[in-house]
Amino acid sequence: MISDFDSSRRDTENLKTKLFKHRHVPHLSRYEHVRRALSPGEHLLVSILAGLLVISVLTIIVGLTGAVSVQVPSHGGTLTEGVIGPARFVNPLLSLSGPDKDLTALVYSGLMRATPEGNLIPDLADHYDISEDGTVYTFTLRDGLTFHDGSSLTSADVLFTIQQAQNPDIKSARRADWEGVSVSAPNPVTVLFTLPHAYAPFLENATLGILPKARWSDVSAEEFPFHTLNTKPIGSGPYRVDDLKTSSTGSATRYELSSFDNFALGRPYLNTITFLFFSNEDDLIAAFNAGRIDSIASVSPSAVETLKTNGASMARAALPRTFGVFLNQSKNTVLAEPAVRSALDAAVDKERLIDEVLKGYGVPLDGPIPPGILGTVSPATPAPFADGKAEDARSEGIAEAARNILSRGGWTFDETAGVWMKKKTILEFTLATADEPELSATAEMLASMWEAAGIKVNVQVYSLSELNSVVLRPRNYEAVLFGEVVGRSLDLFAFWHSSQRNDPGLNLALYANSRADTLLTRARETTSMREREKLYGQLQELVANDTPAVFLYAPEFIYVVPALLGGVELGALTTPSERYLNVHEWYTDTERVWNFFTSRTSE
Repeated sequence: MISDFDSSRRDTENLKTKLFKHRHVPHLSRYEHVRRALSPGEHLLVSILAGLLVISVLTIIVGLTGAVSVQVPSHGGTLTEGVIGPARFVNPLLSLSGPDKDLTALVYSGLMRATPEGNLIPDLADHYDISEDGTVYTFTLRDGLTFHDGSSLTSADVLFTIQQAQNPDIKSARRADWEGVSVSAPNPVTVLFTLPHAYAPFLENATLGILPKARWSDVSAEEFPFHTLNTKPIGSGPYRVDDLKTSSTGSATRYELSSFDNFALGRPYLNTITFLFFSNEDDLIAAFNAGRIDSIASVSPSAVETLKTNGASMARAALPRTFGVFLNQSKNTVLAEPAVRSALDAAVDKERLIDEVLKGYGVPLDGPIPPGILGTVSPATPAPFADGKAEDARSEGIAEAARNILSRGGWTFDETAGVWMKKKTILEFTLATADEPELSATAEMLASMWEAAGIKVNVQVYSLSELNSVVLRPRNYEAVLFGEVVGRSLDLFAFWHSSQRNDPGLNLALYANSRADTLLTRARETTSMREREKLYGQLQELVANDTPAVFLYAPEFIYVVPALLGGVELGALTTPSERYLNVHEWYTDTERVWNFFTSRTSE
């Protein structure tokens, strides 16, 4: 007896036979007939035409793909960077050296993060609120924050970090940012800061990297600077430490960092960033020229000419640093005369200084506000002089202008003695500076320019530590050539307010002007960027009229990177380590994505 299953299968086979028996495709039959009728030469011609047709179709498809797709960064790639000096304190509270700060910028993240455009955006914070009187800042953390070791990051970690910064026994360089600030954490995602008075630049302080409390809470203040977490750090920044190699003396020779998937602003594109450490610039340049490293930062202008770029590109940005000669009018009375100060300023050829000392990598300054801050525009880098005769004529014209100012001020030039005199007072002073190549070279050029105008100058060069302890802090100088690091928020209070004339204040010109004091106080209290820019503009004019200092230049930061490295934006840097502000957006690899998907992603 035949089963139902067998019967069904037999019916299916019969149907297939009816459908396909004697079936053929008429068009294919015709093609076969034509193909047999073609000669070998005609066969070849048809094959070539068919190939061209296929290539044309593929070309059209590729073209259409390019028209409706875009190239975007993709994850992958590495970067090996060389730096000078040791890395001992990869810790946001203790970092001192350049390598310390570089690694800290990559390993740690704060409530806020600066951008290359000069803005501040939430990082670990989801959002923040400021009270109407500007004294209470409330931060709410993002959901799901973790440290590199996978542990949760909460408000308790923020509270702990700030308390350590405020602890005098820790001796943190960031302690001054948090003096008088009360901090509390009412719940795991909320942090409250209460300021004694309104302080508009406070948000800048909130970029401080956050330490994991669980790792540090049992470390005493005495042990704090010696703990292994200073060299094997755990943070929540865009990159985490994967490997550390040291020399026989314990100094770091190599750091390997890998991208952190749970970084608050998104996983970085570059997979790995490796640091190699060198003792001096010559060794660094040699390693770059040999291809051992891909990038180098803070290159001195004199070293740029020795680089074998090999397809590398150079990024440049004016640092917010004000280099100038600050005059102590109480130490030498001739400097108290307006005509003398104006003549000193007029006698300086700033473009020549930048060209010869900085090799063109700098921006001339005429006031205390560096370029690129609060909407100020960076002047173009001056071009080298055309020839020696043009330079000599320019220098003579500048010296003559300074001599005319002194003559109008009642000073008389004694041709025999070769000095300017006024009521038996000789116009001369001593210029102090640090034993740094660019500073000492600038000092010598300044002395030469002033002496060309008949002004006698004695240059004294000190080691940096001696200059700080013996000269700057006790204000034991007649004139000092030095640089002031101005932050992104441009709080000039410490540099120009009369209350900051003595140590630890930074008013090196011992400037005292009640109108300036009022402008400085109002500028640090207002949260309106437009109003602050207006106030600082008035301060700039006031300082220019009083001439308490001879402003010279703002040096440029030089960063040499591989040509294939995309996304690098330097913008307005406060320190060289801020070149990593948008490091999570750097990339070497790309992929093509249909416009439809990119538009959906941006929605």
